[in-house]
Amino acid sequence: MLHGPTRTVPRVKVCPSAGLLIFCAVYGVAVQVAWAVTDSSSVLEVQPDPSGGVRATATLHLPAPPSVVHQVLTDYAKWPELFGVTMRLAHLERQGERVVTDLYIEHALLPGERRLLCENRELPGGGLVTTFLAGDFRRYSRTWRLTQDGNEGLTRAEFELLVEVDTWAPDWLMALELRRQLDKHFRILMERVGERVRSH
Repeated sequence: MLHGPTRTVPRVKVCPSAGLLIFCAVYGVAVQVAWAVTDSSSVLEVQPDPSGGVRATATLHLPAPPSVVHQVLTDYAKWPELFGVTMRLAHLERQGERVVTDLYIEHALLPGERRLLCENRELPGGGLVTTFLAGDFRRYSRTWRLTQDGNEGLTRAEFELLVEVDTWAPDWLMALELRRQLDKHFRILMERVGERVRSH
């Protein structure tokens, strides 16, 4: 496989074709894509991590206060509803300032379920840090940081994910699938946040 220096493709307002994504993943090009659900400043970037696995970063602008977004992200029992993959919550345990979640996830590229046992800690002011404890992964860490975006009715959400599944599949292929999954995840998150605002 050929490797070259990582370059950044200028932001675009439409999703690139699958062929372009494969080319960029194989040749080490970082793809930044404006997320169509929100304004053009909301960006999702997914690429293989040099140390193994896949790293994703995103900045989202959500039409709700940080407190509402935080409520949706920390409603652990409803986590399976926030993702576009089949997921089940096998166990949920609150232990003081941390919450342990035991999830089983079906992956489009892999047979069966993958276990993901994690510790979750809420950040002061809004947000969540999730760290890997055990399961069918080599590494998993996810962080949401929430801040007020301009006025109290909007949220700037900064997202970072590093994931390495214990699998034969190459990282570039996992990056393509993760990009697709996160796009669905963010769309569902937007819907749930909107529903929570309307219910208040």
